[in-house]
Amino acid sequence: MSGVIAMTVQHGRRRLLTGMAAATAAGVLRPLSAAATLLPTPAQTEGPFYPLRLPLDSDNDLVRVAGQPSSAAGTIAHVAGRVLDLNGRAIPGARVEIWQCDANGRYHYVRDTNPAAEDAGFQGYGQTITAADGGYRFRTIRPVPYPGRTAHIHFKISGNGFDSLTTQLYVAGEPRNATDGILNGIDVSARERVIVPFPPAPEIEDKALKAAFDIVLGDAS
Repeated sequence: MSGVIAMTVQHGRRRLLTGMAAATAAGVLRPLSAAATLLPTPAQTEGPFYPLRLPLDSDNDLVRVAGQPSSAAGTIAHVAGRVLDLNGRAIPGARVEIWQCDANGRYHYVRDTNPAAEDAGFQGYGQTITAADGGYRFRTIRPVPYPGRTAHIHFKISGNGFDSLTTQLYVAGEPRNATDGILNGIDVSARERVIVPFPPAPEIEDKALKAAFDIVLGDAS
């Protein structure tokens, strides 16, 4: 697949490629809607934790870091979807970035004042390029809450021919969703567009979860 950045022949990367194929077969990537017009994904704040510097290993597998002997702590989650326009047309060649805290609630590559230990086995940031069908995939961990915020993953989509979008993905059923100020700042009619379930995905990887998150670019005002 084009756009998978810096794939290696390490066992973890081989497992990722296998997981990607299984994810497609298992329906992690949802079929395009037949509707003529889609609703835009709400924009969200980038927040203070976008990396001040990008890690040397910044591919789409955040669970394995080059040169680290151990994988990331936490529950592995395969997050996949498509980047589309308001008419449901795929947007190939878009850059999709994600960043999130590790299983200890600590962000990497920023001045995070959280005293928790940093998990050196977690990449913290990843990027990929959408395929011809607009598809993207990440292997990461299920996001966890930290003081002041519910569990979430930051997303940024950029490229030629459209305005960049920064948004956040939230976990369906997470108790702190009800009190998260940033999530609840989204109009109630649009909130569910960024809240997705994370069901088990044994067909992709043992003990892993999966999440399907299509991102629709357009005027969210």
